[in-house]
Amino acid sequence: MKNLITIGLPSKGRLKDKAISFFKDRRYKILQSEKERNYFGTIENENNIKIIFLHAKEIIQRLGDGTLDIGVSGLDLLKESDKNLQNKINIQKKLDFGNAKLVIAVPDDWIDVQTIADLEEVSFDIRSKRNSRLRVATKYPNLTNDFLISKGVTQYKIIPSLGATETYPFIGSSEIITDITSTGKTLADNNLRILKDGLILNSKACLFFAKKKAAKLQPFLNSLSK
Repeated sequence: MKNLITIGLPSKGRLKDKAISFFKDRRYKILQSEKERNYFGTIENENNIKIIFLHAKEIIQRLGDGTLDIGVSGLDLLKESDKNLQNKINIQKKLDFGNAKLVIAVPDDWIDVQTIADLEEVSFDIRSKRNSRLRVATKYPNLTNDFLISKGVTQYKIIPSLGATETYPFIGSSEIITDITSTGKTLADNNLRILKDGLILNSKACLFFAKKKAAKLQPFLNSLSK
């Protein structure tokens, strides 16, 4: 179908529920299959719109490669993605849900480390005493690198996190972490503390669209911007 609009929405959790509510509030009622594992949906009385439920990270990828026209995902995931990909995606609207912060956190017992400047000192200390670099576990290597370099921290090494990043300092896989948090509770529960100037990014859910499809999408996007 020539005028088909493909929309990617998060496939689970609060982001999925809030995204569905966002469309419903604008009189677009999303219909889902009764089957639990069906990843497709439609909008009532709108034959030219197809909904696909995907992982939030994949929504960014698909907007970039043009297989999605519109998507709801996190600003953090856009900013973490490849610069070429970012250049192909526009933000239509920042939404009032999915608020979270990407932060640098250190173990509670690092009493002398309160700021990024203290961290730089520790990194040189580790370098001279152990001849190794300060290890930073993260799922956000690009944002973490950009931030640390901009703050003059150079003696570190990124450790890609595959699971619960909060555990890494306590199983000997890293010294510190960067992680996404909405309340900071999980970090505190795991004996981690956010540095005073350790905010890397304020993130929230956004309505994105593929830049090259802008002309085709404009009337529909306008109806969503109310």
